[in-house]
Amino acid sequence: MGSEAPPPPLLPEWASEPCIMGIDEAGRGPVLGPMVYGCLYCALSYQKTLSTLSFADSKTLKEEKREELFENLKADESIGWAVDVIDPRELSDKMLRKNKINLNEISHESAMGLIRKALNLGVLLTEVYLDTVGDTEKYRVKLSERFPNIKFVVAKKADSLYPVVSGASIVAKVTRDRALRDWMPDETADLSRNFGSGYPGDPQTKSWLEDHKHSVFGFPSLVRFSWGTCMSYSKDFVDVLWESDAADEDDSGKSSKRQKKLTSVGFTTVKKRSEDIESSGKGRCKFFQARKLELLSQF
Repeated sequence: MGSEAPPPPLLPEWASEPCIMGIDEAGRGPVLGPMVYGCLYCALSYQKTLSTLSFADSKTLKEEKREELFENLKADESIGWAVDVIDPRELSDKMLRKNKINLNEISHESAMGLIRKALNLGVLLTEVYLDTVGDTEKYRVKLSERFPNIKFVVAKKADSLYPVVSGASIVAKVTRDRALRDWMPDETADLSRNFGSGYPGDPQTKSWLEDHKHSVFGFPSLVRFSWGTCMSYSKDFVDVLWESDAADEDDSGKSSKRQKKLTSVGFTTVKKRSEDIESSGKGRCKFFQARKLELLSQF
């Protein structure tokens, strides 16, 4: 998962005119699946036409209608779009690491990444509309300082106020829905896809988490380990030795000083000594490789 966009062979002529962009997200709250940021942009002169394309806040539309509108905007040569798909593992990694990155910061960076992508393509962005994330004015100032030549409008419910943001909302929502529908688990076990909406309060999602928890591995890779919903399961997990990242190695040689415990998922980190490296890891199950799990010879 990551940034995606249609691959335009040439920048359309309209992109050299003053352009407007809308940005919105899908999947900020769920405990399952990626968070997706989407953007839609077009020439300012196309705004009136954009308002006639029946775009609306994606949450108010049925799935069939969202899919239809997404296909329509993809076929519209007067519109550009892009998405940033943030994997559940990336979210958890950033939110659980020593120097934590909170969800608002992740959201800000994703939105700014989409703006930067369009600018790098050569799109003449002059106005960008976004839904608020955190303090409205602080977010606007942050964006303006990063991109001083662009006018920013940050507003609550922007996806229901501005058609360009409504279009971005559809891009983000359809992309996330398809990512969940096409999810291919890293785990080898058969996993049920009946996980409901993915929101923490959904009984079906809660039941799925209960059925798919593992005392050693925690949850499948679809789950955001950093979400509070997962914390209540920590009592059912056992401590596991976790191979540290090379960046965390210190010069003291004393692993006790840098041992951390991720109590939320029952893992502890230990310093990896060179003499403990028994192989490159080739041939090991990718589930173990992805999670950097060590082989224990004794308990």
